[in-house]
Amino acid sequence: MKLKAIRSGRLSPPVGPFSQAIQIADFIFLSGQVGQDPENGRLVEGGLEQQARQIFSNVSAVLEAAGKSLADVVRVGVFLTDMADFAALNAVYAQYFEQPYPARTTVAVAALPLGATVEIDIVARA
Repeated sequence: MKLKAIRSGRLSPPVGPFSQAIQIADFIFLSGQVGQDPENGRLVEGGLEQQARQIFSNVSAVLEAAGKSLADVVRVGVFLTDMADFAALNAVYAQYFEQPYPARTTVAVAALPLGATVEIDIVARA
């Protein structure tokens, strides 16, 4: 099976040796996103809720580049630097997904790129 890189011109280019997303067979695997503002490359200000909204904006741009949307998401991985933010994350998350919700894992981590409080990766159907 051949790998196909997917890239949205609406996001800043990756800062490392990775693709924004890769499609293989019937799935699209999106690299983790933090709340990075594509205009200036910096983390958005305002905390977890603003970062999560920016993440979903960024993820949506990558999915659109593949001809998909958040409705095609089947799995979500969430990384939080503070599990006390779990309820706030859920409140934002619920605004972007409907039942049946994607499968999801949420884990606590020591740190994230750019000092982010949340990072999200996604798998979608192609």
